[in-house]
Amino acid sequence: MKAFLLRFLLFVLFLAGVGGAAAWWVLERPLPLDAAQIDFTVQRGANMRQAAQLIHRAGVGVDPAVLYWVARASGKAERIIAGSYEVHQGLTLWQLLLKLSNGDVSQSALTVVEGWNFRQMRALIDAHPHLLQDTAALSDSELLQRIGASESHPEGLFFPDTYLFDKHSSALAVYRRAYLAMQERLLAAWEERHPQLPLRNPYEALILASIIEKETGRADERGLVASVFINRLRIGMRLQTDPTVIYGYGEEFEGRLRRRHLDTDHPWNTYTRAGLPPTPIALPGPDALAAALRPPPSEYFYFVARGDGSSQFSRNLADHNRAVNRYQRGGGGS
Repeated sequence: MKAFLLRFLLFVLFLAGVGGAAAWWVLERPLPLDAAQIDFTVQRGANMRQAAQLIHRAGVGVDPAVLYWVARASGKAERIIAGSYEVHQGLTLWQLLLKLSNGDVSQSALTVVEGWNFRQMRALIDAHPHLLQDTAALSDSELLQRIGASESHPEGLFFPDTYLFDKHSSALAVYRRAYLAMQERLLAAWEERHPQLPLRNPYEALILASIIEKETGRADERGLVASVFINRLRIGMRLQTDPTVIYGYGEEFEGRLRRRHLDTDHPWNTYTRAGLPPTPIALPGPDALAAALRPPPSEYFYFVARGDGSSQFSRNLADHNRAVNRYQRGGGGS
């Protein structure tokens, strides 16, 4: 109560010192700006006096002493919130103080797309103009250590979504948010999984979800695609899925899958190796996670693309071969 009375007294003295009309003019006149838009960042731990100096140096035409004393007299000096701010022509001193005390920070956004790989996500973040680039010099393993991840390979660990953040936020903080979001979604889906799936842990579910994400973009087919892979895993049949083969070649893949790619062994080649590949191959979204852990029962073991975005599912190899001849003569299928 005493602190409030002191601030009120200071504010009254300020008004009395400059006169009511003059005080109103000081508070409500548009501040001159050096540009149509000015950005500045109040660092964590900065006090009002330091913030006033910073705002003046950024190009806002306000006397730092006036800004400080008005903030103090009105009780807002102790309430300023750290962050990045964006101000425009027409801004008044009082509006500026409200921005600072309400934390009306400027935000930016980035969208991590379902089905992207980690390399694409890193490129997006590295090129973002509104992020503090504190991860550009880190290797993938160093980045994982910094965000507290226990995994050794980054693929699939980050949830694809649109992330809002204060301008000049840490890139590392965005990675951490995306990692924790995936952990939360994955563990929630794991808890709701069908019983007796041939998956030993959430990470294997993440691997399978990433394959489903790359195999189809159709929401109505994700479950059936998942059921094919689950059925194959149950009997020890190789998954034989093209996206894993392509992933294993990385940036060396020239854009067209050929027989030699399928026949060349590498850790992600599910034509030459049984079971799941060692890591995810992409960033799966929530629908792919749900499909991997709650697939509908089916008797399908094969599917092939029809060429219109949909797939033809088959129970046996003879039916599958007929479907391949019909829809992809000379091509292959899963």
